[in-house]
Amino acid sequence: MTPAVGSSPLRYLLGVASLVALALVGCGSRAGEPTTEGATALSVGDAAPAFSLSNQDGQVRTLAEYRGKPVVLYFYPRDATPGCTREACAFRDAWDRLQATGAVVLGVSTDDEASHRNFRNEHELPFDLLSDPESVAAGAYHVPVRLGSFTARHTFLIDRDGRVAQIWRDVDPGVHANEVITAIAALPNE
Repeated sequence: MTPAVGSSPLRYLLGVASLVALALVGCGSRAGEPTTEGATALSVGDAAPAFSLSNQDGQVRTLAEYRGKPVVLYFYPRDATPGCTREACAFRDAWDRLQATGAVVLGVSTDDEASHRNFRNEHELPFDLLSDPESVAAGAYHVPVRLGSFTARHTFLIDRDGRVAQIWRDVDPGVHANEVITAIAALPNE
């Protein structure tokens, strides 16, 4: 990439930096970024914030409707990017084991319903993808939104009573489904 005629070197460097950051966030790589979210971040044992978001079919889903079941609420940057596809497909491939735990899996990003529908259909995902275009749920869960619309890759395991049982920040999509299944198995049954 070379600077356009009449553009400043600073503008060129900012453009290159933006492109690199966009590529890294979309692919799920955030090397060197802090993994803590500050003093107000959710902690294990906290009540999970309520949400009301539309799924890929326009149906509104709320946390309250899943009371009594473990909920895997995973935030991801963008539909159809390599890291996000790997993570979603890992949950899909582990679906039988996840269902055996009684858990509900919900993916959340800022993508719209149509994007979620296409992504879900293309990869035959058996779980809902929720649209959070205004980052309301991301904000409630203290999940960073980078570059304006790329949700960080964080997962929350919510127990049957609606409390945060486990938090994973900046996860490795390749091994994450197994980590989640292990954590669900460790939850008390009642």
